Amino acid sequence: MADSDSETVVAEPETGGAEAHVRSYFDALARRDPHGMAEHLSEDCIEEIVPIGVMRGRAEIQAFFEELFGALPDAETTTKRLVAEGDRVAVEWRMTGNFTGSSFQGVDANGKHLEMRGFDLLEVADGLITSNTAYYDGMEFARQVGMMPPQDSGAEKAMKSAFNALTKARLKIAERRGNG
Repeated sequence: MADSDSETVVAEPETGGAEAHVRSYFDALARRDPHGMAEHLSEDCIEEIVPIGVMRGRAEIQAFFEELFGALPDAETTTKRLVAEGDRVAVEWRMTGNFTGSSFQGVDANGKHLEMRGFDLLEVADGLITSNTAYYDGMEFARQVGMMPPQDSGAEKAMKSAFNALTKARLKIAERRGNG
């Protein structure tokens, strides 16, 4: 705040620290604003989205979220729970949307409705997110878009049976070759 008798500017103390910063990041996520999200990241931030892989740097992470929001143009993200301890923040979230936009990770949009839940563990240093490890159920995503059969369906049971038969055949072949 500025002193009325001089030009001296006194900075307001930081309130909320890592927790407030991560809340702001997730607010940008809820707005589907990849640029706003990127502003919360250190230039060399590392983001590991466990079912997908590791992204390095602000630009690569921003590009991922541009792709995600392009694929799910009506995505709605809700923060369910946020817990902070020092520079570490854990966030449980839910995302819903329709896969009606562009392709995502090489999969063409097919109009399916998606409901995902996940958990992020973020670290903040010097007011910026330096790392984030995000977990969500990649198999459930594949089921919802139709890449995998519904859980416990006849198709899933047949797929598992075929896989198990192939595994047994490979083991028998390895035994005969003396590799087992």
